[in-house]
Amino acid sequence: MAIDLRSDTVTQPSAEMRKAMAMAPVGDDQYGEDPSVNLLQDRIAELLGKEAALFVPSGTMANQTALKTFTRPGDDVLVSTEAHILLHESGASGANSGVQFSVVGEGGLFTRTDFLAHCKPHGHMVMPPTTLVTIENTHNRGSGVVFPQEDIVAICREANAHGVHSLCDGARLFNASIASGLSLAELAAPFDVVTVALSKGLGCPVGSLVAGRSDDMQRAHRVRRMFGGAMRQAGILAAAGLYALDYNLARLADDHKNARLIAETLVQIRGVTIDLEKIQSNIVIFSLADGMPDAATVVTRAKIKGVLLNVFGLRRVRAVTHLNVSREDCMRAAEILADVIAS
Repeated sequence: MAIDLRSDTVTQPSAEMRKAMAMAPVGDDQYGEDPSVNLLQDRIAELLGKEAALFVPSGTMANQTALKTFTRPGDDVLVSTEAHILLHESGASGANSGVQFSVVGEGGLFTRTDFLAHCKPHGHMVMPPTTLVTIENTHNRGSGVVFPQEDIVAICREANAHGVHSLCDGARLFNASIASGLSLAELAAPFDVVTVALSKGLGCPVGSLVAGRSDDMQRAHRVRRMFGGAMRQAGILAAAGLYALDYNLARLADDHKNARLIAETLVQIRGVTIDLEKIQSNIVIFSLADGMPDAATVVTRAKIKGVLLNVFGLRRVRAVTHLNVSREDCMRAAEILADVIAS
């Protein structure tokens, strides 16, 4: 069987999770009558320290729902370099909400100074108003780096002073919490709205949530319907999330250790570049020097030998650890990759 490091979305629900899903009490979620969905929404809201949460099918829908709830067509949104909402959502932000992006910072991170340098005033004759700033934590294309909390606090405080809303794309916020030692509520506190994914590190087959103030979530509920995300007996899916919150959260630390193991093996290979300081969670992105095989070649050769990876650029490759790969799997994968690259 292949060692699948393409993403933490490739996990299979365990027998115990499947049993919880099969036994879930359900109702019509569109009427607010699904007890499992309601319980999941309440638990996530409590964990994030927010008034309410809304269950949606995917992380992209979560981000897009938040975006449309807090912006109008023609608005400017500040995002980090290579943000998921910028590069990995099929142009949905422009198509659905008619916003433009201003990219700030470097390596997926930015500061209060960066925010002030790019924030555009409301009511200007020429410039589009900046109405939302988004922070991705952990940052996917930034090698899973945890966004420094002191910068988050400073950016969100400045945003509030300028009448700008703040969004945390927290698809992997559970990883950020484990890596930083900060609670989910601490990480989420500075933001107006937070999205989290259940289908990544927590190993659920589907589902994300949007959380924030109750009145904002009421507006988001309509947006979810507009985007086709209204569900009926969705408690079968929500039950997976409830199970994962009980059993799959603390174990994320194992994924982080396994990612570190892979990174520390590969960084020793001549021509491979990895910023070990950024390997803080479950993502490893490495670059290949000129004269080395390119990313597509490495990924193809690794697949032949039983390791699955993702091309992340002409000379960039990504590996992601998760609950379906063991430490032994990761050691073996690192050895295979080292051989593939060196040869």
